Amino acid sequence: MTNFVERIDRSKDNPRDPRNNEVVFPDFDPEGSNLLTPINNSQLAKAIVNNFSAYRQGLSPLRRGIEVGVAHGYWQLGPFFKFNPLRYTESGAVTALASDIGLVIISAAAIVLYAATNPPPPIATSTVPNPPADTFASTKGWNTYATGFLIGGVGGAVIAYFIVANIDVFQNSLRLIGW
Repeated sequence: MTNFVERIDRSKDNPRDPRNNEVVFPDFDPEGSNLLTPINNSQLAKAIVNNFSAYRQGLSPLRRGIEVGVAHGYWQLGPFFKFNPLRYTESGAVTALASDIGLVIISAAAIVLYAATNPPPPIATSTVPNPPADTFASTKGWNTYATGFLIGGVGGAVIAYFIVANIDVFQNSLRLIGW
């Protein structure tokens, strides 16, 4: 009777054993650094990544920037609200809003600076086979994206501020309806 370790050792020569199959392959270019793995080559990962605002087909550069900006402006307010030095004062929420808008402006300026370097066009990968060329292939597309990012980021920050500044109103109204 063979023991468990000997059976495992013999299975490495069996071509029908799924543990002996290759699972990582090179992407389009075998000399490139991108590899096809069971994670980035799965249909689930492709569906999720291709539904991001940066890669979704049919969006203009301005709308693409607005969607990304709204998301960033909205979620960035939380850390500024929770961890700013004035968080226990009456001006804590306004300070968080100003900090959030400042970070959105800095980020939009960084995108504009990147656009000025004449960046290379996007590269197709197995996860994103058709990257949007109208946005990320030209300086004009990047600048339009940055404009949308700035507008959306400030809008997202203001929406988050409105929610945070009126959280007691929302909590009281939920208590009134029995939640």
